[in-house]
Amino acid sequence: MNKLKLLPVMAYRGVKQNKLVYRPYLMACFFSVFSYYLFSSLLHNDLMERLPKAAYAWLMLTLGKGLLSIILLLFLLYAGSFLQKRRGRELGLYSLLGLERKHIGIMLFWENTGLYLVSVSAGIILGFVLNKLMFLLLLRMSRLDVEAAFYFSADAVMETLRYFAIVFLCVYIKSLWSFYRMKPTELLAGSRKGEKELKRIWLWTAAGLILLVCGYHISVTSRLDSMIFTDFFLAVLLVVLGTYFLFTSGSVAFLRFLKKRKNIYYRPSNQVTISGMLYRMKKNAAGLSNICIFSTMLLITLTCTVALWTGMDQVAYYDYPYDVVASYSENSNVMEKAREKAQDLSEKYGQGAARLDCYNSMKLTCGRPEGSNAFIIASGVEFADQYAVTLMTLEDYNRLEGEDKSLEEDEVLLYSTGAAFGCDSVNFMGVEASVKEEPERIYPFPQAKNRMFNFTAQYVMVVKDQQAFDRFVTAWAEVNGVTDLEGFLHSGVRQLGLLLDGKETEREAFVEEWSVWCQGQQDFLRVENGLAGRAEDCSLNGGLLFIGIIFGLMFFMCLLLIMYFKQVSEGYEDQDSFGIMRKVGMSDAEIRGTIRRQILLVFFLPLAGAFLHTAAGLVMVNCLLAALRFFDTGLLVRCCAGVAAAVAVLYGGSYVMTAKTYYRIVGK
Repeated sequence: MNKLKLLPVMAYRGVKQNKLVYRPYLMACFFSVFSYYLFSSLLHNDLMERLPKAAYAWLMLTLGKGLLSIILLLFLLYAGSFLQKRRGRELGLYSLLGLERKHIGIMLFWENTGLYLVSVSAGIILGFVLNKLMFLLLLRMSRLDVEAAFYFSADAVMETLRYFAIVFLCVYIKSLWSFYRMKPTELLAGSRKGEKELKRIWLWTAAGLILLVCGYHISVTSRLDSMIFTDFFLAVLLVVLGTYFLFTSGSVAFLRFLKKRKNIYYRPSNQVTISGMLYRMKKNAAGLSNICIFSTMLLITLTCTVALWTGMDQVAYYDYPYDVVASYSENSNVMEKAREKAQDLSEKYGQGAARLDCYNSMKLTCGRPEGSNAFIIASGVEFADQYAVTLMTLEDYNRLEGEDKSLEEDEVLLYSTGAAFGCDSVNFMGVEASVKEEPERIYPFPQAKNRMFNFTAQYVMVVKDQQAFDRFVTAWAEVNGVTDLEGFLHSGVRQLGLLLDGKETEREAFVEEWSVWCQGQQDFLRVENGLAGRAEDCSLNGGLLFIGIIFGLMFFMCLLLIMYFKQVSEGYEDQDSFGIMRKVGMSDAEIRGTIRRQILLVFFLPLAGAFLHTAAGLVMVNCLLAALRFFDTGLLVRCCAGVAAAVAVLYGGSYVMTAKTYYRIVGK
C-alpha cells in the first residue's frame, strides 16, 4: 500500500528530474491539443453552417482535422519513444532495486495521466482564448465578410478530450511494451544505445538511391492529368523510403568508404571528424531522416500556402473573367438594350463597365489524341484527351478583341487556353481547314501563364461567318448522332458578359440589379454571378491556406522537437567523450571545434536533403496547384525561394538554441 501511495510521487519526481526533455514535450502536447481543439471548435461553430459560401472551407477543415489526427498520433508516439529511452536507465535501476514491474507500470500510468491532464487543460484554455481570433483569420483568408461573435463549444471540448485520451493511452501502451520486453540490464544501457544499423548497408544504400531516383522521376515527369494525385502519393512514398534508407545506410556506407581511403582518413582533423561522424550517424540516422522529411513537408506546405495566397485573385478570375454573364438564345438582340441599362446603373452605383461583351458561341465536347491535328468524337477517348471546343464567328472575335482580321472560307483562327495547338491544319470531325493563326488571347477565355498545362484547357475555333459556323456544327452533330439537326443548329448561345471597374463594395448591388434586368429580357436562358463564383473559389482556397498555416506550424514544431531531443540525448552521451578526448591530449578548443563540425554536418545534412527533395518536387507541386487554376510557375518558384530562405534562417536559429542546451549538458 505504501508503494502505491509513493508511485504518483515517483512519477512526478521522474518528470521533474528529466525536465530538459519533458518540458519541450509538454509544449508540443500543448500545441497539439490547441490545434486539434481549434479545428473541432471551428467545425462545431453554428456560424459555419449558416454561411453558404463557406461550404468549401468547412470541407477543407474536415479533411484537415482527419489528417491532423493521424499526424499527431504518429508524432506523439515517436516523441514518446525519446522519453522512454531517456528514462530507460532510471526504470532499469528501479527494477534492480526491487520495484516490481506492475508497480513501474502503475507509475508510468500516473505519469501519462498527469501529462494528459496538464496538456489538455493548457491546450483547451489556449484554444478557448484564441478561438475568435483564429475564426476571424479563417474568415479573412476566405474573404467572408461576417461578424464573428464569441463562441464556446462543449462538443469540441469533449471531442478533444476523447481524442487525446486515446493518443495518451497509445503512448502509455507503447511505453509499457518497451519496458516489459527488455531486461533491467538492457534498460540500464538503453539510453546509450544507438538506433539499429541495417545489415547489408550497400544493398540498402543502392535500394535507397533507386527509390529516390524513381520518386524524383515521377515528380519531374508528372503531368496534370487524372493520375496526378496517385502519382503524388506514390512519389512521396518512394522519397520517404529512399530518404530513410540513405540516411540509415547510405551515410554510414559513405563514411566507411572515406575511412578506407588512407590519404583522407589519416589526417588529424579528418580522423577525429570521420570517426565521430560514423558514430553519430549510426546512432542518429533514423532521427535525421525524420528531420529531413519534416523539413521537406514544411517547405512544400509553406510554398503552396504562400503561392496560393499571393495568386488568389489570378485563380478567381481564371474561372470567372466576368462579374456577371447572362445567356440568351442566339438570335437575341439584347445588346442594344444592355448598353443603355449599363449606362443607367453606372451612374446609379458609380461603377464603370470595363467590358460589356456580346457574342454567339457553341461549346462542343471533342476528343483530340495527343499530337494529332484532328478533333474526333469524345466517346472512346481517354478523359485526359477530351477537350471543349467553342465555335465563334470572326465578326464576334474582331468585336471582342478590337481587331480587323480576315479569313478565307477554309481558314480558321485556333486559340488554346493551354498548350499551343501546334499544327498548320485542323480536321474537325472530317472537315478540313487551315490554321491561319493562333491568337495570343481572347478575353473570355483566359490562358494559363504556363502553357504546359493542357488537362483543363479548351480550344476556341474562330470561323469566317455563320455559314462556316453551321458547317462545323453540322459535322459534329452527324458524327455524334444528333437526330434533330435543324434544332441543334439553332441551339447556340448568345453570351452577354459584364466586367465592372470600380469599388468592390458597390459591385454586388450593381450585379444583383443587372441580373434581375437580364432575366426579364426576351430569349433569356440563364445568368451566372461571377462575383459569387469568385467568392466560392476564395472560400475553398482560404480554407486550404488556413490549414496550410496550421500544418506549417505543426511541422515546424515536430522538426524543432526532434532536433531538441537529438541535441539533449547527444549531450548526455558526449559527456564521456569529452573526458576521453582530454585524456588523449586534445585541448578544449580542439574538442569543441571537432564536435561543432560533426554536429553542424549531421544537423544541416537533413536541411540540404530537404532542399533537394523540394526542388525535385516543385514540378509536381506546380501541377497540383494547376488543378486549382494556379498557373504562374514563376510566382511559385519565387515563393519557394523565399520560403526556403526563411526556413533556413529558422532552422539555423532553432539549431543554435538547441545547441546551447547541448553545450550546457556537455560542460557539466
